[in-house]
Amino acid sequence: MQTTFTKDQLKAPGIQQANEILRACVHCGFCTATCPTYQILGDELDSPRGRIYQIKDMLENERVPDEKTVKHIDRCLSCLACMTTCPSGVHYMHLVDHAREYIEDNYKRPFTDRMLRWVLAQILPYPMRFRWALIGAKLGRPFRFLMPDARLRAMLDMAPKSIPPVSRNDEPQSFAPQAKQKMRVALMTGCAQKALNTDINDATIRLLTRLGCEVVVAEGAGCCGALTHHMGKTRESHATAAKNIKAWCAEIDGDGLDAIVINTSGCGTTVKDYGHMFRNEALAKDAARVSGIAMDVSEVLMKLDLPSGADQDAVVAYHAACSLQHGQQIKTYPKDLLKRAGFTVVEPADSHLCCGSAGTYNLMQPEISGQLKTRKVRTLEAKKPDIIAAGNIGCMMQIGSATEVPIVHTVELLDWATGGPQPRALTEPGKQVPEIPNLR
Repeated sequence: MQTTFTKDQLKAPGIQQANEILRACVHCGFCTATCPTYQILGDELDSPRGRIYQIKDMLENERVPDEKTVKHIDRCLSCLACMTTCPSGVHYMHLVDHAREYIEDNYKRPFTDRMLRWVLAQILPYPMRFRWALIGAKLGRPFRFLMPDARLRAMLDMAPKSIPPVSRNDEPQSFAPQAKQKMRVALMTGCAQKALNTDINDATIRLLTRLGCEVVVAEGAGCCGALTHHMGKTRESHATAAKNIKAWCAEIDGDGLDAIVINTSGCGTTVKDYGHMFRNEALAKDAARVSGIAMDVSEVLMKLDLPSGADQDAVVAYHAACSLQHGQQIKTYPKDLLKRAGFTVVEPADSHLCCGSAGTYNLMQPEISGQLKTRKVRTLEAKKPDIIAAGNIGCMMQIGSATEVPIVHTVELLDWATGGPQPRALTEPGKQVPEIPNLR
């Protein structure tokens, strides 16, 4: 793609990179075949190629973003299926992130939009605030019909039936290996996940220590910054990310770390990008160190000797989170691990397509998100699974809200298969809980 940025414009690192990304695009349109919003809306402006043209025009002309451009960029899920498909290697993720930052700095949204985005940025990255918000949403749900904005109704719908108690395992501490030590790892405990489902971190700690890892929860680590990063709120996202970088580097420089383990794939994509996010800042070297050893939990488990299990009488439908299969290009590890544990693994049709969760997308774009959720649940249920497994809390909440098939994190199943407790999701009333004699 031809660009016309001036020499003065190209002095800015962000514009320089945007120019390189734009010039890599050859207009082929392969991305439109795998873009969820283009498939649903059928509008070229809601395809990656269309958004690239709009971003190019906005940045080259240094214009104030207009409502139409903002609408189409806001509709992007950042699922990154386009990057998997692109034959030219266009780094769409970095381009759309820059566009969102530009919009945040130069576009004045309607008051309700500004307030909703501010509320999300002030609540979701903070576990205790989020817990209180979930309690408020449960209390407010009976009055859902009074809410004039579909986004407010989506926020009320987000609250789970029950909010788990705080897990003390999420506090800064170290867990000794239960077998001969093979690795020393830091576990990122996250933010929203700690409020929505404490079982995932608990299962991760049990499984890793059982397989010979010392697991450290570092003092000062918390939210990865993804939620605010994808809103274009760079100052907020970098502030929280910087805390993680400093906390994990203190461990690296202390007793050392072999890996930083992340069990929420949306967070993993962001942490692995810290080196890029901080490339022009004082923390650049430390950010690159952190990104260099950040791993999805499935990557770490593939390095460990997960024991092979007897065949289980359970069919597991594996949902591939976009942030894992497209953002991190991890496609087979979770399935391989589940098969090694003895489960029969099936995949839905169009497994490359997003479920519609996408961070805060299901809250800010509930109509499109709802259509994607319906399609994803339909394709999963068509496989008649006993259990649905996923590697991202957002996907689990999104899919779980529309199916009676229990959905659990991949790590919970692997923990169960190797001696851990039965996942709580398989004991919930109203769920179609499978009978699995070999595991009970």
